Amino acid sequence: MLKYIKLVRVPQWIKNFFVFVPLLFSQHIFDRTYFLPVLSAFLMFCLISSIVYIFNDIVDIEADRAHPTKKDRPLPSGLISIQSAVITLIIFAALVGLFLPALNAKFRIFLLSYFLLNIFYTFYFKHIVLLDIFSIAAGFMLRVMAGAFVISVEVSSWLILTTMFISLFLGVMKRRSELILINDDPNKNTRKVLASYSLNFTDQMATIAAAGVIICYALYTVSERTIKIFNTDNMIYTTPFVVFGIFRYMFLVYMNKKGENTVEIMLTDIPMIINVILYIIAIILIIYRFF
Repeated sequence: MLKYIKLVRVPQWIKNFFVFVPLLFSQHIFDRTYFLPVLSAFLMFCLISSIVYIFNDIVDIEADRAHPTKKDRPLPSGLISIQSAVITLIIFAALVGLFLPALNAKFRIFLLSYFLLNIFYTFYFKHIVLLDIFSIAAGFMLRVMAGAFVISVEVSSWLILTTMFISLFLGVMKRRSELILINDDPNKNTRKVLASYSLNFTDQMATIAAAGVIICYALYTVSERTIKIFNTDNMIYTTPFVVFGIFRYMFLVYMNKKGENTVEIMLTDIPMIINVILYIIAIILIIYRFF
């Protein structure tokens, strides 16, 4: 089963937790009638993202065999045959078709948009400078919007902008890490689009994106709408967690040469894990008025 877990990229499912963002800030996270639809939406995104990963691995199997790290994936390494991968893809697609009708039409539109975006990314967008990074950001924004529409709640524009900037930040950090990989060993085979990037360019983009995250989130916490909805101005005290998270991530990329695998950082870096947990606790305590 381990090779199939690697094939469908189970650790990457952590990215789909973005669908819970609207629920968390809607003050209904402990309401079963709201939580269950969002949980279903999360599972739908997990299935769709795995379908995309399998499809991408089939399309790029030859290129992955020449890649320094991707060659160890189940398909390029030969652990799983293309036929078995296709069968897995069909099973996942059948599960999506079985459970998707239970969710509302607007959510289905956003899920379809996410799927089509990733298909275009596989064939075209990932080869075009800047558009590759913005495609990644669009995927995160679609998750947030889908999470809102599945329970019919509004999302603050500031939160949407924060999501956009943080996803751009992560995308730029990933490209920078890949550039470092090339500089360390010029013979390594990696993304062709990296030829259009430079360390100086990615550093400037990362700085702008990081500033965008912090500014947009800070403005969200002090906006009149936020204070009115939550009936408190204490949300501003959650900003240090966001700032620390951005700075910690930059430290790991710049000083420890990590960042190529965002999920690995989020699941293995203890300070980052503690920071995320404390942030969620602080949000719940403030929004749900436990003090």
